[in-house]
This record gives sequence, C-alpha cells and structure tokens, in this order.
Amino acid sequence: MAFSITTWNINSVRLRLPLVQHFLETARPDVLCLQETKCPNDSFPSTAFRKLGYEHIAIHGQKGYHGVAILSRLPLSDDQRKTYCEIDHTRNISAVVAAPGGRRIRIHNFYVPAGGDEPDREINPKFAHKLDFIEEMKCLHAEAEQADGISSILVGDLNIAPLETDVWSHKQLLKVVSHTPVETEGLVAMQQAGGWVDLIRAHIPPEEKIFTWWSYRAQDWDAADRGRRLDHVWSSPDLLPLLTRVDVLREARGWERPSDHVPVTAHFAF
Repeated sequence: MAFSITTWNINSVRLRLPLVQHFLETARPDVLCLQETKCPNDSFPSTAFRKLGYEHIAIHGQKGYHGVAILSRLPLSDDQRKTYCEIDHTRNISAVVAAPGGRRIRIHNFYVPAGGDEPDREINPKFAHKLDFIEEMKCLHAEAEQADGISSILVGDLNIAPLETDVWSHKQLLKVVSHTPVETEGLVAMQQAGGWVDLIRAHIPPEEKIFTWWSYRAQDWDAADRGRRLDHVWSSPDLLPLLTRVDVLREARGWERPSDHVPVTAHFAF
C-alpha cells in the first residue's frame, strides 16, 4: 500500500491556487502540507481542494503573512497548533493522518522564521527569533509518540540549508542567513535531539547537490542554478525502511507566476 506526502511553501495559496490545483490533479499526493499561505482561515480556498478529493483540511492562518495548512485525502484527527517563542505567527500545525494499513502518523508542518538579512542576534531581532524558534523545536521527539502507536513526519520550510551540498556555494554563503554555522549547527542539533531522520538525504546522497528554492532575483534561475535546500521532510526512524523515493519537482519553479519554492514529495510503501 502506497502513501505519499508533499511539502510546499506556496507563497500565497490564493494567488497560486491554479498551481496547487494542477499539482494535486497530476501528482495526487495523499497529503499536501503548505507553508506561507498568507490567508486567514475564513478565506482559505477549502472548497476548491475538496472538489479535488482533499476533503480533510487543517489550517492555521492569518491575513497577509505566514500561515500553514494540511490537505489530505485521508482522514485527519487531533489537529493542534502550538505557539513558539510566545509569538503566535501561525507557523505550525499538526494532525494525525489515518494512513493505509491502519498506520497512524502525526504530521508536523512548520514554517520557520526566515531571520532577516543580518546574521547577528545582537543587532537583528529577526535572526534571534529564528535561532530561538529552532531551539524550542527540540521539544519535538520523533519517537515520543510511538508508544501510542503513532509514527511521526515533520515537514516544512525550515529556512535553513544545513549541508554544504544544500547550497550552490558553501564558501560564498557561510555568512548569508540560512547557511551560517550557528543556524546549521542549531538545526542539526535539533534534528539529533529529536531523533529525526532526514528523508531527502536518506534517498539522495549527501554528496549530491539538491535544491528546493531559487530566488526571484535571478534573471534566469535555471541557468544560474543558485539554489538552496530550505524545504525538508523528516520522519521517525520506523518509517525510514518504508521510504521508496523522494521527488523534488524542480520544473515547478518555471511555472507561470511560481512560488520560489518547489514541491518535495516523499513516497512510502506500507
């Protein structure tokens, strides 16, 4: 029995609704996790997604900024929203999906703060907030829910590219927010503290470059290929043996009026 989950920073779900509809019609993941929906809950285009078979929806949004959502063809339950750093910026939501074979999986969907431009917490409050947010995420433990028979998947735009091969130039980006040592070390520490498995790098060797984001500033993003892997799919260890592949839909960056991020889909065989 197959199961798939996609993460995608859509950069306004209403503005890019046709792109999401096209993706759902063609890729048909069981679960789609969106970030940066930029949409209050009462304006979320739920009807359009239900018409495509995604009848189970959990949303946490606000007007104009941030926002996350989980769309599912499978039943969802126990949706939760947690405030990090005592600031409710609608940056996370979680829910339990009833996956094939009776398996239950807690889906954690995150949009981590970008951190501004200056990688110095003393002079840049946005950067300090980002580091504190990642530190607080250490409370999530991949194996904690297994005692209750629930596996875990954590996805989202974590706004950090941790490996040298997660960026187009390790040397040139060492002092650029998203790849500074303090960020990458913090993310790796959080991942290790929670016992999470990086599924993208479990499928695509760490020696191979892989990107999920390309800046709007590039005149020819494809030719320049100055990307970063900011979008992640992690899981509890019990799901790793069931992983069959991970797809990064690079072509989506070239769609009309695209997001600067592309969909990343993990596939499992249960």
